[in-house]
Amino acid sequence: MSQETSPIIRLADYKPTPYAIDKVDLDFDLTPEATLVAATLAISPRAGTFGEPLVLNGDELTLVRVAIDGRDLSEDEYEASPSQLTIKVPPNGAFRLEMTTRLDPAANTKLMGLYRSSGTWCTQCEAEGFRRITYYYDRPDVLSVFTVKITAPKTEAPILLSNGNPVSSGDLDDGKHFAVWHDPWPKPSYLFALVAGDLDALEDDFTTMNGRKVKLAVYVEKGNAPKAAYAMDSLKRSMKWDEDVFGREYDLDVFNVVAVSDFNMGAMENKGLNVFNDKYVLADPEIATDADYAGIEAVIAHEYFHNWTGDRITCRDWFQLCLKEGLTVFRDQEFSSDMRSRAVKRISDARLLRSQQFPEDGGPLAHPVRPEQYKEINNFYTATVYEKGAEVIRMLKTLIGGDAFARGMDLYFSRHDGEAATIEQFIACFAEASGRDLEPFMVWYREAGTPIVTVEESWDEASHRFTLTLTQETPATPGQQTKKPRVIPVRFGLVGPDGGDMQPSGIAGAEVNGDTLILTQPSHTVTFEGLASRPVPSLFRGFSAPVKVRQSLSSADLIFLLANDTDSFNRWQAGTTLAMTALVKATQQVRAGQAPSFELAPIDALGSLLDDTALDAAFKALLIAVPSENDVAREVAENVDPDAVATAHQAYRRTIADRLGARLKAIVEADGAAAGQPYVPDAAGAGRRSLANTALDLLSITGSQEIMALVRRRFETATNMTDRMAALTILVHRGDAGAEAALASFFERFGNVPLVVDKWLSAQASAPLANTLDKVLALTQHPAFSFGNPNRVRALVGAFATSNPTQFGRADGKGFGFVSNIISRLDATNPQLAARLLVTFRSWRSYEPKRRAQAETALRSIQIKEQLSRDVADILERTLA
Repeated sequence: MSQETSPIIRLADYKPTPYAIDKVDLDFDLTPEATLVAATLAISPRAGTFGEPLVLNGDELTLVRVAIDGRDLSEDEYEASPSQLTIKVPPNGAFRLEMTTRLDPAANTKLMGLYRSSGTWCTQCEAEGFRRITYYYDRPDVLSVFTVKITAPKTEAPILLSNGNPVSSGDLDDGKHFAVWHDPWPKPSYLFALVAGDLDALEDDFTTMNGRKVKLAVYVEKGNAPKAAYAMDSLKRSMKWDEDVFGREYDLDVFNVVAVSDFNMGAMENKGLNVFNDKYVLADPEIATDADYAGIEAVIAHEYFHNWTGDRITCRDWFQLCLKEGLTVFRDQEFSSDMRSRAVKRISDARLLRSQQFPEDGGPLAHPVRPEQYKEINNFYTATVYEKGAEVIRMLKTLIGGDAFARGMDLYFSRHDGEAATIEQFIACFAEASGRDLEPFMVWYREAGTPIVTVEESWDEASHRFTLTLTQETPATPGQQTKKPRVIPVRFGLVGPDGGDMQPSGIAGAEVNGDTLILTQPSHTVTFEGLASRPVPSLFRGFSAPVKVRQSLSSADLIFLLANDTDSFNRWQAGTTLAMTALVKATQQVRAGQAPSFELAPIDALGSLLDDTALDAAFKALLIAVPSENDVAREVAENVDPDAVATAHQAYRRTIADRLGARLKAIVEADGAAAGQPYVPDAAGAGRRSLANTALDLLSITGSQEIMALVRRRFETATNMTDRMAALTILVHRGDAGAEAALASFFERFGNVPLVVDKWLSAQASAPLANTLDKVLALTQHPAFSFGNPNRVRALVGAFATSNPTQFGRADGKGFGFVSNIISRLDATNPQLAARLLVTFRSWRSYEPKRRAQAETALRSIQIKEQLSRDVADILERTLA
């Protein structure tokens, strides 16, 4: 495999480049198959560099010309290959290196570097795509001022965009035209961007807090401009929020967003020219769900917030990736919390972390938030770097307090503006702002794994003393067998019989900061004095740390917290713990050949909450949403049988539907009465629809003809995509007799809207039915499907592998085999997409023995391929290790 010869890149080996690149002039002459790129680099030796060769990165490049200070170099003065350019003896002082490379954008199926997407020239350079455009020090610590000239046929590409501010433009004699862009802010090569095509634009402007007017534009494919309105609205709200909350003002004359249909990622924060997967830009009530609107709002904000946390201050090396991504995820989470429901957002973020990052931390792909080494950096754009990275920032804020956190952020912005920074430099700002030694906190960045906090309690009636013993342990992860104790903030409350928080007269055994215990040792015994009666402890309120909690609260205590806790997250957590306990027990019963049985008191408690008019509809929807089959499998952890999990899951949902049927029907009926109102993608409307559709999904598990008729009617009369898609998914997943007709009518109506076709594909791929694999195989031949478009592949194959545990993990092994075959096929054309699909096998060792052997066979079938990309070989090696 190619991975065997790929070098290991280590953080410990970091050193600056021997030469600096102060300025970059790029001249693009765009054609689909033979684009010429003339690059002029102003290079100067760093202190201590004397006659060292200049070695620049390349990737599948064809060199046409190389010169220094206008003089073409002879063949003995340099060495060039597709992957590297070496100038053997550079001048002693500053010099200008001139290069011309030839590219074939139309053939670039990897979607890295410069490529064509639906007739539009587009770039994607993070992490190491710029080396596919020209030879360069393609690393984040080389900061340069870029000036870019773009020439292209005017009829094919009337719009010519790059980073920074527009300088000049004009027509040429040969039917071409040009535009020149200049970015005054030094940036690394991964933030370079170019877009050229025939695009529509939705334009607006924004006046900054200091009165400067910024021109805004969202560029989309022809005819889609009206669908960019919500993206534009989200952008303007993001700009205002960043000023209000972080004091960050935008710093260019223009801000452009471009939506393209072929994109490996969600979006990219290139300075002043954000390039987006159109999934996170285009929306109207006819084609977008509430989740789509929320996703657009969050991703638009995320990429804009990178302007300061990623662009103005970037990361010194790729090991510091969480410095920009984790911090910016934290910022976009806070933005969405302010725009919507903070409680619902916090629960949603915790669910995402547990479903994506906890398995990563507990499997062969575990790595620290800041890795110590890698073979392929593309494989470290992970939930650990993004979501866990954000949780580390949130813990830091909890640890030092909001005021000190704000001072630390201000210090970070002022001290490191225009630099490529490290985690140590970032944390030092908060240590200085708070006066706290944060070296122990760095364990969160240095060590992988999810800590497990075990809680034991005792109550002394005579002394009115309540005692909690909290013990932390982090399981071994690849390359890290022993773990240090973490600094863990535990937000807490002691809930008394009346449902209010009790106030102890004294607390001993751990540092206390307001409502937060700070754990620093392997074990703390914390005593609370002066309590009138035994409290029910409410721990890790607001999900104050990304840990697993092992706490032996009784069902009665959990039901009490579900009904009374003032912390919304822990009310939800109490209900989730009750449901998960029931589901794991039921799964064990099924494995033992018994019929699953359930306690009814927790379900009745949910029913009481549905009657509470003071509770937000979105919160109620989360309360009655049963943990997924994947969630249950993770809790079972070993010898997982997906069929047993599914049987238990269906039985539990059927019990809820039978027990709460009248209340659930009333919710659906109430939503039906409001269906005639105009669709608004706000938090209140989204919550109402979410509650109704969750209720309808639960009711449909009964198979009642009355309910299924209601689902069909809801599909036919839906006035928005949220309700239409929810009904279609229920029909398909239940194997309803009307499912095929519904699928046909849906495609007839939306078959020309690719993003809606993705929903149509996913609904079928995630159906837990015996014939789903055959249907998915057939859909790979459907005219609307393309292996060349990442969105289509993720919608069909990705949905099958991640959202259909019984069929991906079929007892005959065919689900594993199908996905492994697709990975092998994609590896030759789009290695990044293939590698991300391969991650779906990360928990293969948790299956029962037969499925475990079948999953390994599927993985080995990829391994025997003669030539694998670095992306896939790296993931495969670690998955099988």
